[in-house]
Amino acid sequence: MSLTDRLSRFAPGLSALVHYKGADLPRDVFAGLSVAAVALPVSVAYAELAGFNPVVGLYSCILPLVAYAFFGTSRQLIIGPDAATCALVAAAVAPLAAGDADAYQSLSVTLAFLAGLFCVAGSFLRLGGLADFLSRPILVGILNGIALSILLGQLGKLFGFPIESGRIIPRLIEFISKIDLTHGLTLAVGAGTFAVLLLAPRLLPRVPAALVAMIAAGLAVAALGLEANGVKTIGAVPAGLPPVRIPTFDLDKLAPLVANAAGVALIAFSSMIITARSFAVKNRYDIDVDREFAALGASNIASALSQGFAVSGADSRTAMNDAAGGRTQVTGLVAAAAIALVLIFLTGPLEFLPVAALGAVLVMAAVSLVDVTALKEIYRIDRREFALSLLTTVGVVAVGAIDAILFAIVLALLRFVRLVSRPKVELLGEVPGLPGLHSIARHDTAHQRNGLIIFRFNAPVVFFNAPYFKREALAAADAAGPGLKCFAIDMLPITLMDATGLYTVQELVETLDARGVSTVFAGRQTEWKQWSENRNASGIFPKARFFPTMRQALDTFDKTYPDRRRKAPS
Repeated sequence: MSLTDRLSRFAPGLSALVHYKGADLPRDVFAGLSVAAVALPVSVAYAELAGFNPVVGLYSCILPLVAYAFFGTSRQLIIGPDAATCALVAAAVAPLAAGDADAYQSLSVTLAFLAGLFCVAGSFLRLGGLADFLSRPILVGILNGIALSILLGQLGKLFGFPIESGRIIPRLIEFISKIDLTHGLTLAVGAGTFAVLLLAPRLLPRVPAALVAMIAAGLAVAALGLEANGVKTIGAVPAGLPPVRIPTFDLDKLAPLVANAAGVALIAFSSMIITARSFAVKNRYDIDVDREFAALGASNIASALSQGFAVSGADSRTAMNDAAGGRTQVTGLVAAAAIALVLIFLTGPLEFLPVAALGAVLVMAAVSLVDVTALKEIYRIDRREFALSLLTTVGVVAVGAIDAILFAIVLALLRFVRLVSRPKVELLGEVPGLPGLHSIARHDTAHQRNGLIIFRFNAPVVFFNAPYFKREALAAADAAGPGLKCFAIDMLPITLMDATGLYTVQELVETLDARGVSTVFAGRQTEWKQWSENRNASGIFPKARFFPTMRQALDTFDKTYPDRRRKAPS
């Protein structure tokens, strides 16, 4: 095995870069420049959202893009600041920094570093499946709540007065109470930026709307002297690459920072993997979720090393990459180089950017986070899931984004326990004209054999649902009456039995045997045999019989009780 192959086990993108095809370069360069054109204004705006000097948004773009190019498995995913992650960073760091700008910077860098470590550790532990743990309704609810938080947080910038409150409802109340302080020119700049953001995609479809809006707003401020008339701008942006600095803060803030970093890592990864999967499916290639976890970790560590903040997959920049024809990870390297050149040579014009224009860009980003279509689909599929999504949004509104993540995880756990502890229980029968066995509750014409119950429990039998399994099985046996001769359990849905489950099933077999009813297990015969041989437990169910399929179990019953072939539906 070559050195490149060995290194590719840890850095999958390295192999693609080593074997890069020159024919892809024109497309990748064009796509990289297009991504940079989107990333520049958006990253400046997101830095403002997270409470940083705008230049920090550019710091958070360069090294993370380079890191992902080497460690990621998606050909198109673009890493960088995104609205949800920036809102989480602000919610996590602001209370700990207590208004100290230096502490704020140090805490945010440490947060990004810790989030990166959590992601790398999650990759080694193969926890990429955590992306599936937050169900789609819960994730939609979190993003909708964050969108509301961002939107209300930008109203003060658009209207020209500060809003100090930290929660959504207090922000809204404060905004209403200060509406008479509106600065007309600032509101006009914000409204004009909105107009450009809406019209640019129609008039200049190949140019990023955010870039057009920022340039237009900056030119208006510089040409009309709006800053002298009270329109606030972002001010001077320092040129050059970020300085290397070791973060310093009170160690008593480390514990809450670690907890917040875990939440940021989970949400950032969940959001990123949705974007990565979507474009992988569209362009017919595969990604490795565990390696993506490590790639996100490396990107966040790279961001921390460059004095940036936590990053995630950026859906708008990834969409731009796809639309521009980007084919490989080289797109990210080109975008990083372009942003670095701007950071070194072209930061001067950024000082004319009005804060109201940044607020308008962020409001548009917040609106894009609100997924009304998904809510409608969820409502149509399952109204309980719809209520769960709304409840998660309310959680974000009530307690803030970071605490809402814990709230969402608790909701997910409760939902999981509810589904698995009380799974669907079915009695099966044969339906004329349909092959196989079917639930008698769903088919009025289903036939059962006299003296036989076919019982299906649609979940593993483990400690928290074993009593329910036994209770439902005995209830079915009681309902069958004294004529019951055989109780057949369909083993295909039962993928696992823990110790409690085994003891419970053993009790069921003995209880049925005392009534003169034999127990039959159908399906997973080879699996069960191997398991019992490995544990010297072949006699754990001495009074039960095992069959490889339910059909063989039925044939044996028919031979044993030839006069009980069918029972007409009641």
